[in-house]
Amino acid sequence: MNWWSDLIWLLGVALSVLHLLGILAALHALLTVRTAQGSSAWVLSLLLLPELTLLPYLVFGRSRFEGYIAARRQENRQMQLAAQAQGWPLATPADDSVRGLPALAKLTGMHCRGGNQVRLLINGDDTFTAILQAIRAAQSLVIVQFFIIRDDRLGRLLQEALLERAAAGVRVYLLYDGVGSHDLPPAYIERLRTGGVHARTFRARQGWGRRFQLNFRNHRKIVVVDGTCAFVGGHNVGTEYLGEKPPLAPWRDTHVEVRGPAVVDLQLTFSEDWYWASQHLPELNLQLQQQAGSMHCQVIAGGPADRLETTQLFFLEAIGQAQRRIWITSPYYVPDEAIDAALRLAVLRGVDVRLLLPSRPDHRVVFAASSLYALGAVAAGIGVYRYQPGFMHQKVLLVDDELAAIGSANLDNRSLRLNFEVMLVTVDRPFASSVEHMLSADFAQAQRMTLDDARVSFIQRLWMRLTRLFAPIL
Repeated sequence: MNWWSDLIWLLGVALSVLHLLGILAALHALLTVRTAQGSSAWVLSLLLLPELTLLPYLVFGRSRFEGYIAARRQENRQMQLAAQAQGWPLATPADDSVRGLPALAKLTGMHCRGGNQVRLLINGDDTFTAILQAIRAAQSLVIVQFFIIRDDRLGRLLQEALLERAAAGVRVYLLYDGVGSHDLPPAYIERLRTGGVHARTFRARQGWGRRFQLNFRNHRKIVVVDGTCAFVGGHNVGTEYLGEKPPLAPWRDTHVEVRGPAVVDLQLTFSEDWYWASQHLPELNLQLQQQAGSMHCQVIAGGPADRLETTQLFFLEAIGQAQRRIWITSPYYVPDEAIDAALRLAVLRGVDVRLLLPSRPDHRVVFAASSLYALGAVAAGIGVYRYQPGFMHQKVLLVDDELAAIGSANLDNRSLRLNFEVMLVTVDRPFASSVEHMLSADFAQAQRMTLDDARVSFIQRLWMRLTRLFAPIL
């Protein structure tokens, strides 16, 4: 029986070492995690269940891991110096009239400017028809940036369009996230590069450690053509975004096409990401465009290297300004304490607060945690609706009768603090009316949650509460 005693002794040593590592990791989380919510969740889980949470913390945690944020900020400063030497318009001019969310102009350096035209693109067919048509007509410049690019039918259509324009002498830049596009074959990118496309992978850090760093992802979706036309929204490049992959089909998503001065701000947003990936400035078309319409627009570009948490502050500013209505759609609803409190306060002010969430999960852990937060929102008087036809992936915000925002940011900690995101804020009554009409049609195909939905089994409630422990990384 000596082998049995030895085995028990080894297991005891292993558990002791594991718990010691859990204590050290909890101390690290206490000193480095930026929010009390995230710090509390990590510290408690690492102390109580290091067997389950130590590895996820090493992979997902360390939200300020050594050197990354300092390096990104340094790269941004270097890029700005290089851009200034070339005469780039890094500070966008302000409008005479204060519109939109004025506090965020100081935060982002991008003002809400008039003279824009924005077109709503509902679902994948409209979005990619418009994007591919614009790319095929490009004369001087094409910028393409996505979190996910797949080597499927849609991905190959994009590839052919980019190669054709590069062969015609157009400057073509492609930036994709290394984790989001982890299954993209090297041959796909090599063919683009051989054909003259400048293609780069966005990575959170250099060296072998990047394989284990899933934070700081570039979740932005930006396409710019000739410096005059741009596209922003929730779609990635894959046939599932066209609604061709059950059981999540039909896929519900939203993009916008924008023309006018705001296109310059979207190019500047891309340039920081491109410089980080390549150490070179892209050749852009940064001349301020003549007025394409009468709409005011503001680009909100947020990321983990910001001095303040831009994406979170954007949502807080928008929610705080709402007087009559705030409608939000998000596939992942795992809010932090500040946003949860802001939504509850809006209800107390008499604001019509509605959330449109999926009824089907694409990530079961996130869906379980989101369900618990959704039940809490219902109890607070927030109208929570589950979209029924298929998976709901759009990221749209509508405030009162004039302000709308569409882009890439979800209502979860990953978008609020860990990812690079972009939202286009529009200030225009006719456009807000079109967004209201779109969302009203979505709500008509959704089922409103009630307090009866809280009557779940003990196992389901336990599962939801366990997944909530991982809220800081979801």
